[in-house]
Amino acid sequence: MTDLLTGPRTVAQERRLVTEVPGPRSRELAARRAAAVTSAVGSVLPVYVERAAGGVVVDVDGNSFLDLGSGIAVTSVGHAAPEVVAAVQAQVAAFTHTCFMVGPYEGYVAVAEELDRLTPGDHEKRTALFNSGAEAVENAVKVARVATGRSAVVVFDHAYHGRTNLTMALTAKNKPYKHGFGPFAGEVYRVPMSYPYRDEPGMTGEQAAARAISLIETQIGAENVAAVLIEPVQGEGGFVVPAPGFLPALTEWCRRSGAVFIADEVQTGFCRTGAWFAAEHEQVVPDLVATAKGIAGGLPLAGLTGRAELMDAVHTGGLGGTYGGNPVACAAALATIRTMRDQDLNGAARAIEATMLPRLRALQERTGVVGDVRGRGAMLAVELVRPGTNEPDAALTNAVSRACHAEGVITLTAGTFGNVLRFLPPLVIGQDLLTEALDVLDAAFDAHAAAR
Repeated sequence: MTDLLTGPRTVAQERRLVTEVPGPRSRELAARRAAAVTSAVGSVLPVYVERAAGGVVVDVDGNSFLDLGSGIAVTSVGHAAPEVVAAVQAQVAAFTHTCFMVGPYEGYVAVAEELDRLTPGDHEKRTALFNSGAEAVENAVKVARVATGRSAVVVFDHAYHGRTNLTMALTAKNKPYKHGFGPFAGEVYRVPMSYPYRDEPGMTGEQAAARAISLIETQIGAENVAAVLIEPVQGEGGFVVPAPGFLPALTEWCRRSGAVFIADEVQTGFCRTGAWFAAEHEQVVPDLVATAKGIAGGLPLAGLTGRAELMDAVHTGGLGGTYGGNPVACAAALATIRTMRDQDLNGAARAIEATMLPRLRALQERTGVVGDVRGRGAMLAVELVRPGTNEPDAALTNAVSRACHAEGVITLTAGTFGNVLRFLPPLVIGQDLLTEALDVLDAAFDAHAAAR
C-alpha cells in the first residue's frame, strides 16, 4: 500500500469502506444541497468528496473509492499530482489573474508552445486558450467559418461537443443535454458515424466514410462546408471507435473540398488513448485540434491549436475571454505535460489497456450481456445489451454502475442509449488497484446480470 501526500492529507492508495454508502455526513450534505443547489445539476456519486490523491477518492465519511472515472478524463496524472500541486502553489503566490488580453504573461505563451509542438503535424501552428472544451470547440467553428468564408458545419451521430448553444446544436443526444433548450444555432448538419458494433456487418471505415460523404455532397454541398468536426473516439456517445480508414477518408475529403477538419480531442487528448492525441493512431493530421479535460491536472483550461494560416485568419480581438489561459491553470498545464512526459503516461495508458481488455472480454464471454468491448488505451468501454440481441440495456448498465459505487469503485455510464459503462482511470493508477477495481466490477455483473 502506498500513501500519497503528507501530513493530515495523506491518502492511502486503497479501497476502504467504513460506513454504508452514502454515509451520514454525505447524507447531511445531500440535504443541504437539496435546499441550496438547483436540481438541474446532477451527480453520479451519492457521496461528497473530502480529499483525493493518485487513484483514490475519499469521501467526508472516510470511505476510500478506487477511481475509474478521473473526473471524466481530467485527472489523468492522478488526483493532487505532486508536481501540479507545487506549480499551482507557486503561481498562486505570484499572481492569480491579470487577463491575458490586458497584461500577458509567459505561462500562456509556454502552454501554447507545448500545444504547437505536441498536436499532430509538423506544419506551423498557433494556439489560443480558453476555459472549457465547449469553448474550444465553439471557437474552432468560428475560426473555420472566418478562414473559409463558408457556414455549414458537419457533425456525426452520437457526437457530444458541449453545452453552449452552438455546441448543443453540434451534440447529438437530446436528454439531458438539449431537451427544451432550443432553438439552436443553425447551419449544423448531422451524418452517420462509423459505429462498427451497430453498422451493417463487414462495413469498412472507407465505406462508412463514403456513406457520410455522399450525404454531405448531396444534402449540403461541398462548397458550403466550412468544417467537418469529429471526436476521433466518441466520448459521451459511448466510446465509439470508428472503423480503420474512416478518419483518413474524411480528412482526405476535407483536403479536396477546402473544408477544415477539426478533431475534438477534449476527452481523447493528453495520453488518454496511449498516444498524445487519438488522431495519431491512424496518422491523421487535423487542421484544428480542440483540447481541454486532461490538459491541466484538474484545473479549468482548454486550447485550440491549428494551422497558422487558419488561426491567424481571425481579426485581432476576435478570440479570447476574461479567464481564458488563467495563469494558475497554465502553471498546472505545464506541470501536467511534464509529468506525462517524464512518467511516460502514453506507455501507462497502453499498459492499462493490456490489463483491462482481457478482463472485459472475459466478462463478455461469461455473462452474455456485453455486446461489445471497445476503446483505446485507458479509454475503454463495454456496451450492455439484452442476451442474444443488440437491444440496449440501460437498466442493467445503471444497476452495475451503482453496485460498483456501493462497493467503493467509481464508474461512469455513457452512450446514446445509456447502455455503456466507460472506464477512464488515472494513468498513474497502481496495477493492484486496477485489478481490485476489476474484481469489484466482475462481482457487480455476477450479482445483476444473472437475472437477465
